[in-house]
Formats: sequence, structure tokens, C-alpha cells
Amino acid sequence: MQAGLEARIIGIIHPTVSALGYELVRVMVLGRERPTVQIMADRADGAQIAVEDCETISRAVSAVMDVDDPIPGRWTLEVSSAGIDRPLTRVKDWNRFVGHLARVELSMPVLGRRRINGIILGADATTARVREENVDYEIPLADVRRAKLILTDALIEASAPATPPPLN
Repeated sequence: MQAGLEARIIGIIHPTVSALGYELVRVMVLGRERPTVQIMADRADGAQIAVEDCETISRAVSAVMDVDDPIPGRWTLEVSSAGIDRPLTRVKDWNRFVGHLARVELSMPVLGRRRINGIILGADATTARVREENVDYEIPLADVRRAKLILTDALIEASAPATPPPLN
């Protein structure tokens, strides 16, 4: 859940990014003097995002933000893929990576825990489910401060692009 300036930026850029065939994964604004706007995106078609995709998003977002001007003064834009050990920001991320290990930091404790490292069991519109040491946690998505995948061999294997069959 994003609020404030980040939510405003999402509102400004989301239609443009979507029209180009991409999905926003996360928007963060870091720093005060000359803020950096970090945008993580995925391709809507599920293919791996390439440098050219990031350039396309960057050009389009820069133009839209120059018109709407949500940040006074100078700022820097960074556009990237979400990466293999990506943040879990959308319900579809929690469901896409069922069975993989995640680190979750909470604003409110669940069963006495504010940090959980466990296997993702899935999510619905309001709740993510994670299993750590045979305990299942029902985590309100509104209470998730940060969640991201933990880099494992299984995640690397699952994220590798499909290898074309050998030519005979």
C-alpha cells in the first residue's frame, strides 16, 4: 500500500505505463534535496523486462511527470525490473511465487511476530499467507511494511528464461 507522494505519482504515471504494455510493481521516492523516483516494472505479457523496456518507460514517465510536476525542483528518475528477489507488492505477486521463500516486515505484529521468513502460501485481496516452521501466518496486506522474495536456488531456477530446444 503506497500513500502520499508515491500514490500521487502512481496515479499520474499508471495510465501511461499500462498503455505501453507494462505493469507497475513499485514506486518509491528517496531523498529530499534532489529526490530519486524509483520505478520497478514488469512487462504485462509476462516476458522478461529488458533495458530497452526500461528506456521506453523512462522516456514516457519523464514526459508525463514534467507536465504534471508532482515534485517541485530537480529530481532523478530510475526505472528497473523488479529483479529475481523482487518486492511482493501486489496480490498477483504473492500468488505467482507460491512455494518460494519470502521475508515479510509488518507494521503490526501477527501472532507476536513483526518479521517472518517463510514459504509463501498465496494471497487474496486482503490477506497473504506464509508458513514459517510449521506455523501458518495470515498477514493482513494493509500491515505489510515490506515483503520481498529471498534469493534461493529454486527461485533462480524458476526465474530462468526458457531454454529453446537444441537444433538437430
